Amino acid sequence: MPMKVLEATVSTFDGVFQQFTSEAANNKANFILFYADKEPSTNLSWCPDCVRAEPVIYKKLEEAPGNVALLKAYVGDRPTWRNPQHPLRVDPRFKLTGVPTLIRWENGSVKGHLEDHEAHLEKKIDALLSED
Repeated sequence: MPMKVLEATVSTFDGVFQQFTSEAANNKANFILFYADKEPSTNLSWCPDCVRAEPVIYKKLEEAPGNVALLKAYVGDRPTWRNPQHPLRVDPRFKLTGVPTLIRWENGSVKGHLEDHEAHLEKKIDALLSED
């Protein structure tokens, strides 16, 4: 099934998240991927774990049965993300500690998540996909 992807930055996150949650009931599964910004010189994320995880996550979500929605939230450049007071780090809904973080969002809360060191593992993504 086609995957619907929304993208947000730190400054647009709240508005895009509101749209994402308002459409969540239309999808079999809803995911949020917190991801490091891309370096303009390489067009690759500054975060090696993000570069490694992104193609695996997209592959698995695109293969999933039913409608899947993904909100890809860019957390900023390295200095912005490193700030302990980063708005997405201190957001009580997500409790982010690293990127990439893949969250399954269901009924207004986090149903499950994969953090930086495991977000590229196909078996872990499959388990997150199959949670019912």
